[in-house]
Amino acid sequence: MTNADHGGRPAEALGATAVGTAQARLRVARLGLWLVATVLGVRQLAVVLSTPSGERLTDLETWVGPDGVLHVKGSLYDSTQFTGTPFGGLVLKPLTRAAEQALGWGWTFGTLLLVAALGLVAARALPQPVSRRTSLLAAPVAISLLMLSLPVRNTLYLGQTSIMPVLLVLLGCFVVRGERASGVLIGLAAALQPTLLLFAPLLWFTGRRRAAAATGATFAASTVLAAVAMPHDSYTYWVHHMGGVGLGGRADDLANQSLHGALLRLGLTGPLEIVFFLLLGAAVAVLALRRAVRYAHDGQLLLAVAITGCAAIVMSPTAWQHQLLWVLLAIVGQVGKRASDRYVWPVAVVLVMTLPAKMMVPDKVVLHPLRADLVLLAALATAAVVPFLSRTSPYWQMPIPTRYADPVPSRSRHIPLVPSLRRVITRPNLLFELLLIRVTYYAYAQIRLAAAGGSNSAGRVTAEEHGAEIHSIERALHIDIEYWANHAVVKVDWLRDFFDFYYESFHFGVPLAILGVLYWRRPVDYRWARSAIGFATVFALLGFWLYPLAPPRLMPGLGFIDTVHGAQDFSRPDYGTLTELTNQYAAMPSLHFGWSLWCGLVILILAPKWWMKALGLLHPLFTVTAIVVTGNHWVLDAAGGALVVAAGFGMTHLLQGPRARTATAEAEHLGTDSPTPVKDRTPS
Repeated sequence: MTNADHGGRPAEALGATAVGTAQARLRVARLGLWLVATVLGVRQLAVVLSTPSGERLTDLETWVGPDGVLHVKGSLYDSTQFTGTPFGGLVLKPLTRAAEQALGWGWTFGTLLLVAALGLVAARALPQPVSRRTSLLAAPVAISLLMLSLPVRNTLYLGQTSIMPVLLVLLGCFVVRGERASGVLIGLAAALQPTLLLFAPLLWFTGRRRAAAATGATFAASTVLAAVAMPHDSYTYWVHHMGGVGLGGRADDLANQSLHGALLRLGLTGPLEIVFFLLLGAAVAVLALRRAVRYAHDGQLLLAVAITGCAAIVMSPTAWQHQLLWVLLAIVGQVGKRASDRYVWPVAVVLVMTLPAKMMVPDKVVLHPLRADLVLLAALATAAVVPFLSRTSPYWQMPIPTRYADPVPSRSRHIPLVPSLRRVITRPNLLFELLLIRVTYYAYAQIRLAAAGGSNSAGRVTAEEHGAEIHSIERALHIDIEYWANHAVVKVDWLRDFFDFYYESFHFGVPLAILGVLYWRRPVDYRWARSAIGFATVFALLGFWLYPLAPPRLMPGLGFIDTVHGAQDFSRPDYGTLTELTNQYAAMPSLHFGWSLWCGLVILILAPKWWMKALGLLHPLFTVTAIVVTGNHWVLDAAGGALVVAAGFGMTHLLQGPRARTATAEAEHLGTDSPTPVKDRTPS
């Protein structure tokens, strides 16, 4: 009787029911992930096949078309369009007729099969031990990430063969039995992509010396075979072009994410650049191999393979975008001692490998080198910098747990709606926060522009009609002060200059400064405030989409003076400064005022001194004055901005409950981590 519940059912039956429910959920999740992977694969196939024949598979058509380098007599490198090794040309030449006959779906479908095989092998190679749930879900997740990655998408679009070397290396390391067979596969991969010879010392120093010898022998035999069959091409590739240098596009093109390309983009040329490239490349190779050997001995062979592949990217004279899959494999490494930091590295890798660099890095002159070499920097970090955890580290299985504030009682028993969204006391990861802010803002800017139909002229008529409506409503309410305020300020030069400067300068700076202070000093309140401004911005996007509105300065016939942007030519279809960069008809609600009101409310709630609270409220006061007197917003736009900010704070309260008022002091007293941890034995 002691093992029965009040309903008379045995406890064992309850346990079996719980296990059965968990297994059923796991099966549903697995099926859903496989469905996602299938949809992504079908979508990639459809995108390629729906592209006009002259624009898809351009590299493949250059090789095997009627005048392709693999189809006609002569050198492979006469046009410099073929960037593969002579052995690669020797292997592909017999396939030209089949490739021509199936230039569309056959080549693309075959590439998709290679991607699926790569995902399956990578999932199988995860460092042990892994849970049953991880083992079941890893394969569809890996295939989905590969389908979304820029290297795979470029490979499918261009008709490249860059999946094959990666797959050959993984097959040699994780699938085939016998060291000689393993070495043969990796040697073939190196014959197609010479910098992959870096895997030979990895095999040697991890005790697989037969495999290392077989890798070198296979590479040498393949290269000699190509030299015998195509002596002129071999001389051109290995001697004249020094291993492919100068083939394909310009070496300083943004698509070349190698150290050589980065040095050229920085302005180094000639012998000085060559010396820097050789010295830095050798240093990265040595450091990467040392790290890879240590992680391989640690039981993380897939991570060791990823590190070595990233070093090969850095060392290669040209590493085009379709050849950069090694960075994505580094997602298997665990970084961070805190549980809350574990997701930062994989998220960063996925974002870098799936999103264009312009989404990740702002278009500022000082950041152009970072933007131009983002994937290269990710490869460098993987090869030489990122402190991946060792499996012998105490943090591998038991990271420092996330600390939460005690929940604050709510007046309603239904709040919070999501109790699992508890207030975290520890400071969030800075890299993740910067990535989140940047990607969110880029998405916000794109959605804001799309709300105008892709251009300002597309929504001009509707926006002007809505502007007339707002003007009529304000006249009925006797709050149509925009014309008077605009012309009054224009008459006073210093006042006009002040409000123009305030409008242009404080919109982004003040919110970022407040978030920065809260992040450093009051992490709990930082999360609360960040969520509120995030929800407010989402609600504002809905307003831009549903109600495009022309600001006063873009209303023809009303006589407003645009003090910030200058005179507007209303006869042009797309008039107005910055019309190609942002939606000029996203006036309702005003996020200029909304964000400033958020700043004022955060300071009012959190500032310890009364004079700080008063000073904080001056910012929304100056902002609402600036947006009206410069002709950039109606008074009702400010009311809309206040409404979305109130909705943002309300949504945060509804989902997470009341703000944890006492948690900040506790976090400052106890610090951001748990008590002194035990010694970490992570290889460096």
